[in-house]
Amino acid sequence: MIMNISLQDRDLMLEVWRLQQMAYRLEAELIGFHDIPPLLDTIDSLQECGETFYGYINENMELIGAIAVEQEWEGSLTISRMMVHPNHFRKGVAGKLIQHVLDHHSEVQKFIVSTGMKNTPAVMLYQKYGFEPVQTCEIAPNVELTTFHLNRMYDRS
Repeated sequence: MIMNISLQDRDLMLEVWRLQQMAYRLEAELIGFHDIPPLLDTIDSLQECGETFYGYINENMELIGAIAVEQEWEGSLTISRMMVHPNHFRKGVAGKLIQHVLDHHSEVQKFIVSTGMKNTPAVMLYQKYGFEPVQTCEIAPNVELTTFHLNRMYDRS
């Protein structure tokens, strides 16, 4: 089940923070860069971030995945965070979270997401959902961050 997560729900945001720490530590190892911004978050900074969070709750009522989005300009939405508990990798959790965002933001024309180029599972996941790489930049020696866009075309007739 996917549900909205209120930034004001401190207990649930603590679960998000724990999940985020676990997931982004693994990404940091994978890409060889340990200054990933989500690893610097506190519960307070998460609650003040202004992003919209959706959580994947399993049958045991455990938070096993989460995605966050933010609107930077009209017509676009940035996926700012994606995290899945390591015990639930390769079970479709991230894909269901992405599909939830795509389905529940039908007015959005452009979706944006960035990930480390060495994070092959994330790169493959975003490409599976139609995201295309548009820019790669080096954020540290031997660490490249790639930005992907998914553009939706609408029939304006």
